[in-house]
Amino acid sequence: MQPRLISGLGLLVIGLVLFFLGLNAKDSFSDRFSNFFTGHFTEYTMWLLILGLVAGVSGFLILISGGRRANT
Repeated sequence: MQPRLISGLGLLVIGLVLFFLGLNAKDSFSDRFSNFFTGHFTEYTMWLLILGLVAGVSGFLILISGGRRANT
C-alpha cells in the first residue's frame, strides 16, 4: 500500500471516531446542563466535533487526490 493511502484512511477513520464521540458527548448530562443554561455545548464536545470534521475532511481529500503523480 502507498503511504498516502494509509495516511488518508487513518485520518478518515480517526476523524469519524472523534466526530461520533463528540455526538455522543453532546448527549451527556454535563453537556445538556451547560447547553440549558448557556446555550452552548461544553468546550470538550466542541473540540471533538471540530477535530473530527477537520481530520475526516483532510483524510477524504488525501484519498481522492492520492494517485496523481507529476510526469517528469
